[in-house]
Amino acid sequence: MQLTDLRGRRVAVWGTGREGVAAVTAIAPIGPADLVAVMDRETYAANPWTGRLAELAPLHTGTAALEMLLRADVVVRSPVIGETHPWVVRLRERGVPITSGTALWMAEHAAATIGVTGSKGKSTTTNLISHLLAAVDRPNVMGGNIGIPVLDLPPADRYVLELSMYQCADLTDSPRVAVLTSLAPEHLDWAGGEAEYYRHKLNLVEHGPHSVVFNANDERLRVELAARPGLPLAPAGSAGTPYPPADGTDDSAAGTFHVAAGPDGARWILLGDQPLFPRTALPLVGRHNEWNLCVALGALRAVGVDCVAERDRLAAALGTAPALEHRLTPIPDPSGITFVDDSLSTIPQSAIHAIEAYATRPLTVIVGGEDRGVDYAPLRDFLAEQRITATLIGIPDSGPRILDVVKDLATITTVAAEDLAEAVRLGRERTPAGGVVLLSPAAPSYGRFDNFAHRSRVFRQAIEETAGPA
Repeated sequence: MQLTDLRGRRVAVWGTGREGVAAVTAIAPIGPADLVAVMDRETYAANPWTGRLAELAPLHTGTAALEMLLRADVVVRSPVIGETHPWVVRLRERGVPITSGTALWMAEHAAATIGVTGSKGKSTTTNLISHLLAAVDRPNVMGGNIGIPVLDLPPADRYVLELSMYQCADLTDSPRVAVLTSLAPEHLDWAGGEAEYYRHKLNLVEHGPHSVVFNANDERLRVELAARPGLPLAPAGSAGTPYPPADGTDDSAAGTFHVAAGPDGARWILLGDQPLFPRTALPLVGRHNEWNLCVALGALRAVGVDCVAERDRLAAALGTAPALEHRLTPIPDPSGITFVDDSLSTIPQSAIHAIEAYATRPLTVIVGGEDRGVDYAPLRDFLAEQRITATLIGIPDSGPRILDVVKDLATITTVAAEDLAEAVRLGRERTPAGGVVLLSPAAPSYGRFDNFAHRSRVFRQAIEETAGPA
């Protein structure tokens, strides 16, 4: 379904956040027979619905909102409206088509799009793809879950989009290049279960992508993709099995992007047996970021970039890649302690990678957030198998449960805190100079905070307030 298909139809836009505003602004000029906005509940992301917005799409709330949805020919939902919402269940039973702004946009722009999703790593990988493409004279516009809503994107020859599970769920067209960074249980309350979450996430690849670039080190991805035969798979991140080059790239460079010993014995990024540049060209810490880079290079290759010929420009560009806020962002402190903002960590697997990146230094980790019933056994298993020595400080709401899971590990000290500010104070007291206090919550921010950025601001404020006299 394209935007033009909404002409002459009754359309209800569900949600008044930035996605809802973008949808109303894009749909109104098409000429729907009726256009309304509905809101089932107040959220921090809601926009004031006045002036021009109210003229284009009058807002309905309460029981009137459900009535407007049920009489609509098409419902355009915002990403936060989940499959388990009782109104969605009613709409499905009635056979009312449900779509999204992302799906409407993708129907017209799929051929020019690289779409990136994953339970972790999608923001970093999207950022790398966009930056590296620009560095080799492939202009592009970046947006989606990161930056600009897709319906607000300007015209361009190429787009690089970060796509959440919410945005993938309603797609009926796959982007030309679908990029998958990882797969782990998340947003189960929205999807209705783990299998449903995987199904919605991988809907990105179900509608004819030209290439599916994926992190071959992720076991769950490998399992799920193996159950979908016929996909044009392009593994990355592991030496693995070579895959055919796409879009006429040089056959002599056939192979996968991976990290291994290079010509000087140090770690290098390679394509097959071709050394590209040293691992040190990538300033981001952690093995997971090596995999993100390999996946990003795979996406470049899928759109025809000769990464061997362009290796010097690519290496130089990595040094100027803009840092991603709230993802392993170091915050120096006069005490000699390094505070690290990893507020984007919302699942155990992302916290695992963050801990791995700093495991060689005295380490305190602040964990906990909105409790969505996620299984924290993988975090415990990692800490046990790698014999990580660290202090874990748990904050509400899921912090106490995380501490309970790891409390029997001899190398882990557990401490409970009433809130994030107290956790920072305790972290400062318990971490020696040269050590790290890492905020990697392994849980969403909602409930106690508006979003991950709000959580980050509270973290930084607590660092300043506990620093003592200059």
